[in-house]
Amino acid sequence: MVQVIDGKAKAVSVTEAVRVAAETLEKTAGVKPGLAVIIVGDDPASHAYVGSKSRMAKQCGFNSVQHTLPLETGQAELEALVASLNDDPSIHGILVQLPLPKHLDSEPVIQMIQPEKDVDGLSVVNAGKLATGDLASGLISCTPAGAMLLVKDINGEDLSGLNAVVIGRSNLFGKPMGQLLLNANATVTMAHSRTKDLAAVCRNADILVAAVGRPQMVKADWVKAGATVIDVGINRIDAPEKGEGKTRLVGDVAFEEASQVAGAITPVPGGVGPMTIAMLMANTVITAYRKCGKTAPTF
Repeated sequence: MVQVIDGKAKAVSVTEAVRVAAETLEKTAGVKPGLAVIIVGDDPASHAYVGSKSRMAKQCGFNSVQHTLPLETGQAELEALVASLNDDPSIHGILVQLPLPKHLDSEPVIQMIQPEKDVDGLSVVNAGKLATGDLASGLISCTPAGAMLLVKDINGEDLSGLNAVVIGRSNLFGKPMGQLLLNANATVTMAHSRTKDLAAVCRNADILVAAVGRPQMVKADWVKAGATVIDVGINRIDAPEKGEGKTRLVGDVAFEEASQVAGAITPVPGGVGPMTIAMLMANTVITAYRKCGKTAPTF
């Protein structure tokens, strides 16, 4: 019987641990973790996502600050705000909601965030620390960090002897996920759209991670019997059975058929998604502890 991995329940346990850690820091050091979120423009999806981050930060006992900038905000104005937050000792984490409006260049903005405040884990410094195995002083990108917690819940902390395949090589997810699996002693194959006989490569995986953005691409015959399948895809497809013009969310894995073969699998929605915001909270409390010179909690 397949185990459907409950990302919502895991996210709740992580955020509760974050809340306790934040409370402890405030009691022992008089410091409240501070998270600043910057959003530019009026994209409804981005605003909904930022709203959920701000609510979660408040639930965790953080000082939550939101900077909502108008669509016409210029590059220099945005970078000046980031610079001021870099200099603010009450702010431990800075997050710029992506994507930015088309007239703004996100890369220089992200790279100017101080690495120790880069709670999204997107700076080249934090990417480099992960690549060299420095998990003690760097910050890990939230989605792969969350996916890795789900993997470890099923397969344990040490993945020695297990084959892992990551489909997708993005800087945001695929590459850091591969590094995390490698750091846990898995034998890792990075696969992508140009991989020859991708299905055959996937069939060797004890841990199969799909992050390609193609709805239900991974079929049952791609999955090794008993494998752990982590589906990072979020795709909206037509759902005529719900009524005209209706849609539904699916992952990169054909969930129903893959569930007949896998040992454990994440659903979409409700799998990796909830873990992303939970790990953002975890990264923020970690940075606050480090700033105070205290040993950061682990999650």
